[in-house]
Amino acid sequence: MNDKAESNVRSTERHPRRAAVARRRGADHGDAPAARFYYKGNRHKQLRAFVYTARLGTLSRAAEALFLSQPSVSLQIKALERELGTQLFERRRRRIGLTRAGEALYELARPLVEGWETLEREFRTRLQGMSAGELTVAAGTSTIQYLLPPLVQAFRAAHPAVRLALANVTGKDGLAMLRSDQADFAVGSMLDVPHDLAYEPVYHFDPMLITPLGHPLAAKAEVRLEDLSPYGLILPPQRLTTYRLVDLVFQQRQVPYQVAIEVGGWEVIKQYVAMGLGISIVTGICLTEADHSRLAVRNMRQYFPQRSYGVVMRKGKYLTPEARAFIDLIRPGLFTRRSYDESGHSER
Repeated sequence: MNDKAESNVRSTERHPRRAAVARRRGADHGDAPAARFYYKGNRHKQLRAFVYTARLGTLSRAAEALFLSQPSVSLQIKALERELGTQLFERRRRRIGLTRAGEALYELARPLVEGWETLEREFRTRLQGMSAGELTVAAGTSTIQYLLPPLVQAFRAAHPAVRLALANVTGKDGLAMLRSDQADFAVGSMLDVPHDLAYEPVYHFDPMLITPLGHPLAAKAEVRLEDLSPYGLILPPQRLTTYRLVDLVFQQRQVPYQVAIEVGGWEVIKQYVAMGLGISIVTGICLTEADHSRLAVRNMRQYFPQRSYGVVMRKGKYLTPEARAFIDLIRPGLFTRRSYDESGHSER
């Protein structure tokens, strides 16, 4: 390379815009096609901004997740639309939605962006097998206390070197962890599934009436919903799903009821019922064989819906080998499911 050519190379490196203009001029004179330059970087940054915006629904949330300014994200998306020659988003009130072209691109770009972001972790995991990975599972108190112990035990036995974190969170906080990729997946119960999440129910539990031993309801051959009216209920806080379900059933059937105590935690509720402070409707997941020595249990499935528990994850989420190994354990045969006949006795 002569001195003049070397000088031109250095000038191009210092002034990329000049280089772009030079290439365009070369293309106009029949030279090779001009290379395209994108807003502040490369196509990967544009696709990353696009995928995050499509997933989170607003530019501001995407900018926050990417640690960028909102104008930067907007410019990257506009540059991408300009390069592709099509509109990718359309505004819908406060949120923005994908056009048909945007949906097609999202399906193509999402695995690319997520694969790039997890490349180093996946590389190290494959090098080490399952010897030194990490796994974060979001779940509520009931799930962690009653459903997960045998699964955690099996997972730890198979993968003792994996650092397992069980995030004890409410439903709203758990969804936030999934959307921000702070959790690999969640295990719990869902009634309404948002469009950006996938829910696979695995376990189903009946609604159960629990009363103190010797309670008048315990001796009845058949317990109707109306029979519960004279007695005070002990229920979880109103913000939780169980309370809302119980209230909905009574309202729909126009049966009056009264709440004696509102308190969180199935173990606390069972203790208060055993003390004779009231009765309760609980999900069968929380009942153990030991509870039958202090509580009378009756199945109320004819009035209240079953509750399902399963795996919740973000659609299109890349699952690490650790996550896949744990999810493979979540199968009906690996957890001793409890069901109850009408008298409340457990059936194995």
